[in-house]
Amino acid sequence: MVRKASLGLMFGLALSFMLTAERPAAAAPLTIGYSDWPGYVAWQVAIDKGWLKEAGLDVTFQWFDYSASLDAFGAGKIDSVLTTNGDTLVTGGGGTKGVMIMLTDYSNGNDMIVGKPGIKSLKDLKGKKVGIEVGLVEHLLLLHGLDQAGMKEKDVKLVNTKTNDTPQVLASGQVDAIGAWQPNSGMAMKQLPGSKPIYTSEQAPGLIYDVLTVNPTVLNARKPEWQKLVKLWDKVVHYINDPKTQDDAVKIMAARTGITPEEYKPLLKGTKLLDIAEGKKVYVKAAGLGSLYGSTKISDDFNVANEVYKEHQKVDTYIDPSFTNTAAQ
Repeated sequence: MVRKASLGLMFGLALSFMLTAERPAAAAPLTIGYSDWPGYVAWQVAIDKGWLKEAGLDVTFQWFDYSASLDAFGAGKIDSVLTTNGDTLVTGGGGTKGVMIMLTDYSNGNDMIVGKPGIKSLKDLKGKKVGIEVGLVEHLLLLHGLDQAGMKEKDVKLVNTKTNDTPQVLASGQVDAIGAWQPNSGMAMKQLPGSKPIYTSEQAPGLIYDVLTVNPTVLNARKPEWQKLVKLWDKVVHYINDPKTQDDAVKIMAARTGITPEEYKPLLKGTKLLDIAEGKKVYVKAAGLGSLYGSTKISDDFNVANEVYKEHQKVDTYIDPSFTNTAAQ
């Protein structure tokens, strides 16, 4: 009887396994980390409008502070993250590779070096303190600006400061300038009347690209879903840029970040959203800031020079133009 019971149990388990194999469990939602930057918050339009479900996508967007989103991606807690091209290399250099499958924008003024009252240019910062999150994009922007001004990093004193803390640090008088992106840079100027931008990403278009970076294992396992997501981006960009629908888009984006639409709308000017056709042009391999490859190589040199990671990364392995090229057809 015992043996017959065991055989029956084994048969039952085998049958259960076969039935399960025939009816695979639904795949878990794709998870994407996003944070407070217009090119990332733009996805809130697709979320609130129900466009993800209309496209047949099961996607969960998770809200983070920017650095925390990188940490979550690095720890494998999310499948994808909206980040800069340079910071994609940072997570890769730390051991978690990501592949950039789509551009959302390039910073066109929203990334800023903001000086306190009396500081009129980068040259005025010689020997003075700059609050900046060392190793992240504003550090790269500062170095680019200093180079343009004929200065070097050693000409200023860096004070490592979380980007979200820069408004308070500038207002308190601990530093003479800060590096931050909107809305933090705007908050800094609001908290310290008379402070102003002394160098912005508008003076270096293409230095900071924003991208959708995906874990390569998840990317390869679920390519059709990622392709649908990339294709959807055009609808988002056009809805935000169309004068007929822009106010509604801004209302949605402002609500996500906790400020008024009137405060949020000017931020769009400092972010050049790239539709799929524009993104395809940036995916062409070339040197310089007009190409994602060239810009990312500059970021790689910066990261190694500042010991963000030790060895140069193989930039080409972080970039996959196929999703954007397919969506552009």
